[in-house]
Amino acid sequence: MEIIQVKVKPNSSQQKIEIQEDGTLIVFLRSPPIDGKANEELIKLLSKEFDVSKSCITIRSGRSSKIKRVEIDQ
Repeated sequence: MEIIQVKVKPNSSQQKIEIQEDGTLIVFLRSPPIDGKANEELIKLLSKEFDVSKSCITIRSGRSSKIKRVEIDQ
């Protein structure tokens, strides 16, 4: 189990992940932050990046914030 800090940038023109020097991920998402669409896209993108199923990823805090703490169970 690993908990990472993620900063989300919704409504971006491209979908990508950048890793900062302190280990924080900046995730650019195409989806708007409405009705949980950005959170769904975040989970899908992280599951591909870390090569785990979507069920292994949980947003522990910050569901309605741009800064989130995400647990990845590998």
